[in-house]
Amino acid sequence: MSSKKSGSGPLAAGGIAAILASACCLGPLVLIMLGVSGAWIGNLTALEPYRPIFIGIALVAMFFAWRRIFRAREACEPDEVCAVPRVRMAYKAIFWVVAVLVLLALVFPYFLPLFY
Repeated sequence: MSSKKSGSGPLAAGGIAAILASACCLGPLVLIMLGVSGAWIGNLTALEPYRPIFIGIALVAMFFAWRRIFRAREACEPDEVCAVPRVRMAYKAIFWVVAVLVLLALVFPYFLPLFY
């Protein structure tokens, strides 16, 4: 099962890009909430300049995953993964989890001051 036929490649890319986009802000907050502290936590914000790039990659990957996952069942050939209802449901669930991650990456810096 190749990712070209299933849509899992763009979905995975979107998830990884969403995690990287939120790593600059979410990482230090999670560490502080776990009780880990130190001046070195300030160095974790080094990914902040790349945040717009990661968000752009995540949005493009989510678009391609959406096109693959939410296409009509009739457009699927019998040997493709999208023809199996159970797999379609699983991909749709994973898609929405990744979409929430991307949304968190977009809005988290605006809500971050409320936690400190």
